[in-house]
Amino acid sequence: MSVSSFTSAPLRILALSGALALAACGGGGGDDGAGQGTLKVSMTDAPACGFNNVFVTVNKVRVHSSASAEASAAGWVDIDVVPARKIDLLSLTNGVMTVLGQTALPAGNYQQVRLVLDANRGGGAGALANSVVPTGGTEQALDTPSAVQSGIKINRPFTVARDTLTDLVLDFDACKSVVTRGNGTYGLKPVVSAIPTTVSGEVTGVVSGAPGARVYAERNGVVVKSTVADANGNFRLVPIEQSSTAGTVDVVVVPGTTNGKAAGIVRSVPVVVGTPTAISTAAAPMTLPASTYRRVSGTVTPASAEATLRALQLVSGGTFEIAATAAASDTGAYSLFTGEPALPVAAPVIGTYQAALPIPLSPDGAAAGKYSVQATSASGAVQTKPADVSAADALVNFTF
Repeated sequence: MSVSSFTSAPLRILALSGALALAACGGGGGDDGAGQGTLKVSMTDAPACGFNNVFVTVNKVRVHSSASAEASAAGWVDIDVVPARKIDLLSLTNGVMTVLGQTALPAGNYQQVRLVLDANRGGGAGALANSVVPTGGTEQALDTPSAVQSGIKINRPFTVARDTLTDLVLDFDACKSVVTRGNGTYGLKPVVSAIPTTVSGEVTGVVSGAPGARVYAERNGVVVKSTVADANGNFRLVPIEQSSTAGTVDVVVVPGTTNGKAAGIVRSVPVVVGTPTAISTAAAPMTLPASTYRRVSGTVTPASAEATLRALQLVSGGTFEIAATAAASDTGAYSLFTGEPALPVAAPVIGTYQAALPIPLSPDGAAAGKYSVQATSASGAVQTKPADVSAADALVNFTF
């Protein structure tokens, strides 16, 4: 049984504009004579694998000064979305975001955000609050129990300054958040991050002949932002957080089976607050060699491990995520192929950022068709096994 999942192009759910600084540690959100600031909420998304649409209906956004506060605790500040809005997350790529609302709240440090969704109430597919439309299929219900009851929890310190409009982006990674079950139903296992816009930048580029290519910004092989190239191959990775310890990213472009091209990697791309960094342009596009694609599939036992899986490739001394998926929660089956998270057979081409374009890219022949599949259970246990697709599809099973 195949499993559809999302790429790592997060969904920008919440944007809070203005002067926003990270809180160094916990702290109360109470007034304490500090006056009030304003929090503005927007939404964005990353591309999803194997779906034409991923719909969620947002009811409210909640913020709290304590990272450990339960949904029933006192002290929450709610931003109600009235009326509740049904949003197609897959329409919010390449920097597009939608504003959900804003509210005044006491200036101070905040630690937790929760996104609350409306519940599905039946009445036919068109009336579903939360749903997916598989590629080539019809609208199906998306089961979201925790998101409806207590809200999707995101722990991220941020500060609301007095007399200031604060911008925070909640990035919802659709490709890693929707799980296809063995019985053909769909569930939400949310993967969401929060990024302050005042400490973020963006990376832009153009990939030749690869509309719909998956594009990742990565640090140490971990995706921090992703998107999908448009019909002309243009892509925009935003927001990408900058910090004193993380001022660059590696950009990984995976064109996919439809385009039939190898992966391209540009290392050490600078992230500059407020200024975009271009790694390619229409006049100097990223050009990638041809490649076939193959599949890695298998089963995670027990299914209750609810594992997520990443295909990693060691290239010129660095490790990069090429695809990701989630095991079915009822059968444990997974497939790194269905819905485009397939793996290129040809050697990836790699280069290092330079301001002068085009950036030279050279193949790493030793990496051709060779991957590691990393499985991470819901409890945090990690297993990694090799997978070689240079001659045929690969079968890789995990037991936790």
